[in-house]
Amino acid sequence: MDKQLKIALPKGRLLAETAALLEKAGCGLDGYVEGGRSYRLKSRRFPNLLAKMFHERDIPIQVAVGNYDLGICGLDWVEELMVKYPSSALVKLRNLGYGEGALYVVASKSEAVSTVEEMQAKKGIIRLAGEYPNLAESFALKNRLRRFTIFSLWGAADVYPPESAELALVSGKIDEEVFNHDLVPVNNILGFSACLIANKNSWERKDLSEILSSLDSELPAVKKRLPAVGVVRSQELAVQSSEKAVGEDVIRLALPDGHQQQPAAKLLDRAGIRIDDYLSADGNRRPISSLDEVVIKVIRPQDMPSQVANGNFDLAITGKDWLTEHLYQFPSSPVAELLDLKFGWVRIVAVISKDLPVDDIQSLKQLYAKLPAPARVASEYANIADKCARDNHLGRYKVIPTWGASEAFLPEDADLLIENTETGRTIAEHNLKIVDTLFESTARLIANKESLVSPNKRERIKSITEILRAAVA
Repeated sequence: MDKQLKIALPKGRLLAETAALLEKAGCGLDGYVEGGRSYRLKSRRFPNLLAKMFHERDIPIQVAVGNYDLGICGLDWVEELMVKYPSSALVKLRNLGYGEGALYVVASKSEAVSTVEEMQAKKGIIRLAGEYPNLAESFALKNRLRRFTIFSLWGAADVYPPESAELALVSGKIDEEVFNHDLVPVNNILGFSACLIANKNSWERKDLSEILSSLDSELPAVKKRLPAVGVVRSQELAVQSSEKAVGEDVIRLALPDGHQQQPAAKLLDRAGIRIDDYLSADGNRRPISSLDEVVIKVIRPQDMPSQVANGNFDLAITGKDWLTEHLYQFPSSPVAELLDLKFGWVRIVAVISKDLPVDDIQSLKQLYAKLPAPARVASEYANIADKCARDNHLGRYKVIPTWGASEAFLPEDADLLIENTETGRTIAEHNLKIVDTLFESTARLIANKESLVSPNKRERIKSITEILRAAVA
């Protein structure tokens, strides 16, 4: 019997409370702290236990495929996997009693379709946006929506209704009645909390009793039951006219959140474009600008190319990396690059373990030819990773999509990583090395091609582009 045990632990929202639970249980995991520099953790109490930190969304997948025996993550991400792959080799073991919340389908107060019954009767296409595309599709099918489309997002789903989607799937507090941007719940589809999960084969064949006992000793009995799944609650919404319809000649501009937000704000300021509350203290994603007939939303750069392509935005500022990722998947996409904005510089690189005896991509190709199994290529850029493997003739391979903290995958759970880096310092700190640079990326102004030829929009788009071009020069 294999005595080595592996547990996948979350970064982000659950890290602090998970670390506190493991400390109380006496696991002794040094370095499991916010901002920790190592993704690999050893236990002082359990010498056969190896812990690794992941983005929470990756944990159910890693446990299901058998890379980890145990995992801690939100039940929301477990159900997002299980609703599409119900035969996944996952066992839900314990409710850990923290990280509680609920997933809601929400709509704008101004939306004419405001109840499940009205959605069922709607003849047009209902757009659902969210980070949980499988749960969104399950909701639409269970409620027999006639026609619907799912926008799979990296985040900021609450800013999409009513202009860019009729409905959004967002997480909130239990029994929450009002959300940001005048959104109200139509359905509560899932209650969740942090939970302990296990790989089914590990559960049946390995001795997990000691570590489970240590955790159980710190969990109140009332908390161990997992939250109910699939609780559907239909309610009538108060429909108010809180938003003005966007006219055909109005330019819809998407600005980035995250790391690109501050340099984007500086560029706009140099261009003489005033954006009120863009660097918002309270998370406002609908800032007001000095530009006439322009409406702005702040969304994830990862989502911008697809949202511009489907017509939800006329203009957006995103990275060349995410534009390239989109165009590799959709070569005929109606998205055009207008301007290099010269900030947010990173390299997109191929990364391997420092212990491998190769220093370039050609030597790596020869090494992979000797592997008994397909090479595992992990990346947030799944399409760039796929093209890199094909263009370099790496032989048999499979792409592992990730949602962040990708350095954690090497070398145990992937053989090659396609990642972005500014200095390469983080890569070196994780005992990894760069063997190839695929391309360099900076922020770009992109546009919908139909908007560029629209009689109502083309001159205004040209004007905004030239104002930004002068600020970049």
